[in-house]
Amino acid sequence: MKMTSLSLILGLALVGAAGCADSSTTGDDMGGGDGSGSQEPQPEPQMDAQGTYRVNSTFDIATNMPGTAGTILNGIIDATDSPDDPMSWLLDQMLAQMSPGTLKDILVAGKPFVAGYLNDRLHDLAPDLMDKLTEVGQRMAQLTKHFGLNEKLQVSSVDQTYIARVTADGVRFTIDGTVTDLDFLTNNIDDVVANDVFITYDKGASRLGIGDHTLPLPYGKIVRLGLDVAVIPAIDPNAHNLGELIDHAVNCAGVGQSISDALGFGSAAFWGAACHSGVNAGANLLYNQIADQNAKLSLQLVGSSRAADTNNDYKLDKLLFGTWQGSMTYDADNATLAQPAEYDGARM
Repeated sequence: MKMTSLSLILGLALVGAAGCADSSTTGDDMGGGDGSGSQEPQPEPQMDAQGTYRVNSTFDIATNMPGTAGTILNGIIDATDSPDDPMSWLLDQMLAQMSPGTLKDILVAGKPFVAGYLNDRLHDLAPDLMDKLTEVGQRMAQLTKHFGLNEKLQVSSVDQTYIARVTADGVRFTIDGTVTDLDFLTNNIDDVVANDVFITYDKGASRLGIGDHTLPLPYGKIVRLGLDVAVIPAIDPNAHNLGELIDHAVNCAGVGQSISDALGFGSAAFWGAACHSGVNAGANLLYNQIADQNAKLSLQLVGSSRAADTNNDYKLDKLLFGTWQGSMTYDADNATLAQPAEYDGARM
């Protein structure tokens, strides 16, 4: 009887367990679904061009430069093209600064003789002047052949259309392989802004286009900045402007003594002071002949570059192999933008 009761209990337990298992299975079936875990397909992420990019552009503004700025070496040629130059040129600058009077009249009358007399002593009085003026011209050619412009490209989306604000906020000068970046505001030059510039993005070609826009650059101020910060220190590290460069190259005390000896009138100190005044006047004349302080150069530009997402976050972060097309306007004269005109950029 005991064995029979034990068998009965075990049998009932097994039947109960089987029933629970069937009930669990039936419950899963009634829960619905095919058990495959499938989901709705997600749309492919779209590349986003919005953001702010630092853009560095390089232009050759020397080759096709319109107007008077295309002859930036004229002032230097004037200082070096006469047989009696550069001392005849220096005497001209001295005379321009002198007040009317007997000493000025004497120098005017004796200028041909004095110029020759000074040039005979050029090795002692200004041994490097000719070379330094020539170097200014050579390095100015570098500055204008590789004229760098630093910009911010701020791209936003309006009604599914990309619109940008282009801000030229600095320049890049490359002289003898040395690169100098200078921002405008630090050097008392206002940023130049172009608003509502259309931007296009061609996903298939991975190209970003920058629409037509104009940048009216304060060319005179920029060129003077380049002279003072990049060109002149490359020639004389102790000079910071044309006046200092020429003054360091000319022994005005010796010039004053030589003029006094040649004319027999006026003290060496008087003529030496006149020499310093002439040097500063000559420097200002050269500045104006290279580029007027208020001169404007407008660049009318359209750009295209390869666009890349280098970290796979579906945000463009590199603008590569960019090229500019367009024109330049200077003194109301127009010219086609010379090639190459290139740029690259990176998301800031």
